[in-house]
Amino acid sequence: MSYPGYPPTGYPPFPGYPPTGQESSFPPPGQYPYPSGFPPMGGGAYPPAPSSGYPGAGGYPAPGGYPAPGGYPGAPQPGGAPSYPGGQGFGAPPGGAGFSGYPQPPTQSYGGGPAQVPLPGGFPGGAMPSQYPGGQPPYPSQPPAMTQGTQGTIRPAANFDAMRDAEVLRKAMKGFGTDEQAIIDVVANRSNDQRQKIKAAFKTMYGKDLIKDLKSELSGNMEELILALFMPPTYYDAWSLRNAMKGAGTQERVLIEILCSRTNQEIREIVRCYQSEFGRDLEKDIRSDTSGHFERLLVSMCQGNRDENQNVNHQLAQEDAQRLYQAGEGRLGTDESCFNMVLATRSFPQLKATMEAYSRMANRDLLSSVSREFSGNVESGLKTILQCALNRPAFFAERLYYSMKGAGTDDSTLVRIVVTRSEIDLVQIKQMFSQMYQKTLGTVIASDTSGDYRKLLLAIVGQ
Repeated sequence: MSYPGYPPTGYPPFPGYPPTGQESSFPPPGQYPYPSGFPPMGGGAYPPAPSSGYPGAGGYPAPGGYPAPGGYPGAPQPGGAPSYPGGQGFGAPPGGAGFSGYPQPPTQSYGGGPAQVPLPGGFPGGAMPSQYPGGQPPYPSQPPAMTQGTQGTIRPAANFDAMRDAEVLRKAMKGFGTDEQAIIDVVANRSNDQRQKIKAAFKTMYGKDLIKDLKSELSGNMEELILALFMPPTYYDAWSLRNAMKGAGTQERVLIEILCSRTNQEIREIVRCYQSEFGRDLEKDIRSDTSGHFERLLVSMCQGNRDENQNVNHQLAQEDAQRLYQAGEGRLGTDESCFNMVLATRSFPQLKATMEAYSRMANRDLLSSVSREFSGNVESGLKTILQCALNRPAFFAERLYYSMKGAGTDDSTLVRIVVTRSEIDLVQIKQMFSQMYQKTLGTVIASDTSGDYRKLLLAIVGQ
């Protein structure tokens, strides 16, 4: 399961900073537009992960072929990140010198501007290095135009009137039958915050609970999707975690997807919400539902205590790479606690730099080493952290792809990702999806779902 052909060998050996691909996560500290950290869930700006080519690392072997077609692309990131390219914020600290001896010409995006537009091979300049292990396609590079911030497909509606919307919903549910189209038009075109206001207006106007009314009118996937859209984001994450651990069996993938991909602030809010809404301690539930190294990893994650300094310490990246090598590939057996320590504490940009240092040192990528050293849930958890450090939208694109691949659809994963990312980075996820699978997310959803459920999903994804 490694990201095929990552990092490409043909790249010039920069000192490895800024890890191309996550430049935008490296503004010097005071310049981040959002308070707590990397990347915030709450609004639009997701630090981009443009990958316009990875500084000269030894070709990454890609044993497990992660993800299927097309390589794990670097995320194109149109949208709201702080002034990029070149302006203050990325590129260079205000003083102007690039990071670690990587001077940044003010007009270029990292990795050399327009010349980098991916040509047929997905490789800047079209050259397809021959030394790809297994001839995997390279990590596609990003045209500079696409390296701006992240954004959701749903934005707050202008001229929003909660009472008018509440009335529309009431009419849609009154009398015989339900006017699903009217419900879709309102729900898909309002931000989560606006939906909360509609819910409150509905209760004030009619003395009834909108959610109960919707539940009685809808069923199946459509019901799950509408209810998810009406939950505040933190509550929805907490509810999904509770659901994943309720009853017999545990849905480990859900625990991994949420706990390993959220920011500190999001995780702390989830922990608080889990306690206040369900009267339970998230950490206790995790302990009683999981075991071994996987349990330790999730407990580490639910502390919401990852370092969030956006500056990269190259010396530390080097040392961590060495440490991970000696804890895994460099010995018999695996020192799991060392992997847990590094992957649970370091910031995402720092982990990205560590992955680069590792591939230069070990001549193999860290993802494939994790696959060789671990298995099962703990392997999935560690890899999720690394994938989010490299390119979060690509991680979600891959999860969406597998939720619909083959017979049957994993609807709750489809609903969860579309809803939770709809105001954060669904635009980038769609771009990654097309790049990785050569078809659009909309087409795949349309062929895998039907009826009003399909209509509403497509309205959110935005064609």
